[in-house]
Amino acid sequence: MSVSLRPKKRLMSEINVVPYIDVMLVLLVIFMITAPLLTQGIKVELPQASAKPVDTQDQETLVVTVNRKGKLYLDDRKISKKRLKQKVAKILKLRPRTPVVVRGDRRVAYGKVIETMVLLQEAGVPNVGLVTESPKKKKRERKKK
Repeated sequence: MSVSLRPKKRLMSEINVVPYIDVMLVLLVIFMITAPLLTQGIKVELPQASAKPVDTQDQETLVVTVNRKGKLYLDDRKISKKRLKQKVAKILKLRPRTPVVVRGDRRVAYGKVIETMVLLQEAGVPNVGLVTESPKKKKRERKKK
């Protein structure tokens, strides 16, 4: 009878989670750095007008921006004319009462803003609002500089 002096090895059934935690922390740091860059928006100089603000706080509003060069953005994301029409049509199919507003840079050609409004009308938008800037706000910004 032979007796083994070595103890039997037991299999370890635990998962080492340290590498997963390391990866998660690296991803967290990456998201913390990139998140502010994604929410900056498009620089647009709005035309000035003394108009009453429209109350759309209780609804999510679609914002279509036409920048100085005539490029289109939907909620601060660059988009083509064809894709804008498709996406707005889909959103309105799901939520027909969604307000749509156009932010046009004051230096963009008037025709570009009208072209965008026609595109939205073709997508099924019944009413389009135009975003302007209050003259009082503009004066306060100049004083701060």
